[in-house]
Amino acid sequence: MRRYITTGILGLALSMSPTHQSDACSRVLYQTGSGGYIVGRTMDWMEDTQTDLWAYPKGIDKDGGTGKNTIKWTSKYGSVTASLYNAATVDGINEAGLVGNVLYLAESDYGSDSKTHLPGISVGAWLQYVLDNYATVDEAVKALKEEPFHVVAPTLPNGRAATGHVAISDPTGDSAIFEYIDGKLVIHHGPQFKVMTNSPTYDKQLAITGYWDEIGGQTMLPGTNRAADRFVRVSYYLGAVPKYEDARTAAAAVFSIIRNASVPLGITDPEKPNIATTLWRTVADSKERRYYYESTTSPNIFWVDIAKLNLAEGAKPSRLNLKGNPILAGEVSEKFEEAVPFKWLSH
Repeated sequence: MRRYITTGILGLALSMSPTHQSDACSRVLYQTGSGGYIVGRTMDWMEDTQTDLWAYPKGIDKDGGTGKNTIKWTSKYGSVTASLYNAATVDGINEAGLVGNVLYLAESDYGSDSKTHLPGISVGAWLQYVLDNYATVDEAVKALKEEPFHVVAPTLPNGRAATGHVAISDPTGDSAIFEYIDGKLVIHHGPQFKVMTNSPTYDKQLAITGYWDEIGGQTMLPGTNRAADRFVRVSYYLGAVPKYEDARTAAAAVFSIIRNASVPLGITDPEKPNIATTLWRTVADSKERRYYYESTTSPNIFWVDIAKLNLAEGAKPSRLNLKGNPILAGEVSEKFEEAVPFKWLSH
């Protein structure tokens, strides 16, 4: 186990205040029988996330959206991402196969007030920065633990705060989970970190799972919608599902695991921020460079083959508009239309 504690800024999530609305998601990293890796996640939220899919080419100049003292970069990799309120990137995969997933964590504390001497970056831009700049988990961990910026976390459009943690993985199966606790960054880095949900903090999640491992999933599994119970169920089923060689079957296996951690439509509790309805699910195949999307209000799954998008330098950003929950199926790269990128979440 590789574990780092630094003074860097690396907590990301776009969620509601811990006592009100929330993002209560689940993430799993699955190894296929052909040596590939696939990530599945749920997006659990109390209201419409107004999500669209975006295709960003390489070579685009960007900044962190925090005014004069903001970090600037030029994207090295193209990516396909999912937005939240068209104010933040919360999920996606880049053309190198690096996958990123943002999940809610009530305990997050960015400690940004003590880091204002560093260039700023909106919390909404943080994951996009990672997908734009890094090809591997190891590369991202080494760079970001050096604190290249401080995260500025404005309130969401509905007035709630932004808190949480992030997971990334790459085509080698390497994985990292980042939590910003009590103003300090904690990084869990290694291929063994395959599952993530919400509260409590990740070290406590691992301890809870150790207890259930002793009981044995074939005897009994916790069945509630609580984050700790979802963590245990996903961990058990990840170990029980075969490693399929066929890419289509492997993706189906990941969907089957992550659906088991989903929260049925209409189940929300404003007083329990780790419980909210699952609105959509994604499955990202690092080897095939394929990004699947499933709305819980649509009868079909659709996907994007990154190779079929124009992500070359000089190309324009494009969007797949998902407003109104359109019914889509199959490969949809041709349905992306040129669009002006949204502005990052700001004060």
